Amino acid sequence: MREALRQAELALAAGEVPVGAVVVRGDEILARAYNRREQLADPTAHAEILALREAGRKLGGWRLLETAVYVTVEPCAMCAGALIQARVGLLVFGARDPKGGAAGSLVNLVQFPGFNHRLPVIEGVMAAECARLMRDFFAVRRRRQQRGEVAELAEGARLEIE
Repeated sequence: MREALRQAELALAAGEVPVGAVVVRGDEILARAYNRREQLADPTAHAEILALREAGRKLGGWRLLETAVYVTVEPCAMCAGALIQARVGLLVFGARDPKGGAAGSLVNLVQFPGFNHRLPVIEGVMAAECARLMRDFFAVRRRRQQRGEVAELAEGARLEIE
């Protein structure tokens, strides 16, 4: 999870929502990524999706059965669906997302009995640190909006925690 947090900090420095993800098989990190939606102008460029793509390339296939995905924040519905489709073996996340989490907070897609693959989940790993990054990011964004500053960070502006 520490490496996922490092990735989230890179996202923060790039002005992205600070979420980081790491795909691991055994003791080997196969892939690491952070949110890059603004940077890539891609609504699917979430940390989990980018990390799954890289792990698939590295392994030469889309089935990631013997892997664990560590992510700083509970995956959204899109990312939870991607974890299911990739046949990931384990999901480990830090902070819950009560407004969009799809691994137990809002819905639980990763363990939905109707799907052909379900993931075991470990939650709350380094939750305080993961939640702090998100809280700080959105606090700064709200202050900027209140001051009438441009909230959009797509042009590569760096977000500084005040």
